[in-house]
Amino acid sequence: MPFRFAKRREDRATYVPPSREAAILEILDDGCRNIAVPMLDNGYMYLAAARLSLHRSDLDWALVFEIFGFSPRAGIPDVHVYTFASTLRDRDAPEQYVSRAAYENYLVNNPNNQLRFFYPIEGDEWIDPDDGELVAEDARELVLRGRLFPTPAPDDYTAHGIDLEEPSRVRVFELCRYLAAVARDDVLANDDERRASVPIELDRVLTLDDWNHPNVVDASERPSGSETFRQLARVLVTGDPSHYRPTLAGNTHWRNWPEGGTL
Repeated sequence: MPFRFAKRREDRATYVPPSREAAILEILDDGCRNIAVPMLDNGYMYLAAARLSLHRSDLDWALVFEIFGFSPRAGIPDVHVYTFASTLRDRDAPEQYVSRAAYENYLVNNPNNQLRFFYPIEGDEWIDPDDGELVAEDARELVLRGRLFPTPAPDDYTAHGIDLEEPSRVRVFELCRYLAAVARDDVLANDDERRASVPIELDRVLTLDDWNHPNVVDASERPSGSETFRQLARVLVTGDPSHYRPTLAGNTHWRNWPEGGTL
């Protein structure tokens, strides 16, 4: 039985559906064109950690990106959960939009994708009130997923390959990268958050902590041309994770995307 797809088409009468794998890749390509697929070198966000999971049933599929990091414009670290799927759960409600037209526009422009934000670090008392990009000088701990976590000493950063820009002061994004190194599962999404937009009947079939991610701001780099995502589309169609056999090195570590957060 073929997958269902919610993808909008201008001319349904003449449209010939692509194969199931091609349809998945086309949705992801459209997501790149609409700036909905995560950019790991996003100039407004310092990347700290990333994860990708695949979910499927005989009828539906979902692909979920988790991106943890810090945007100075947002003010506090968060984990972005990007879901691409044949059908989505718990979509935005009409009353969340200023008008019905705005709500309809949201549905039209995001037929197969949903973005949610979650906050694994509680509160902002540990952030310098005078400079939101710095950790407060007197901060000794923070609350991560409900438990107290001591702020690290300068040598702790060095031990995890994090070179402080100013040894006398720690930046928020540097602390995020430290937390990602020592408490990765806590800073990324938990199961409920990961599945926030995924239909409950879908099973998770594959989880990746590293993969070769295209530079999605480059029009010549699209998921349909990516070895990684072509193989992942095959996994989603068949349910067989052995179809993921990458020959390209993973590149999702923050060191590979030095432009992130620099705007």
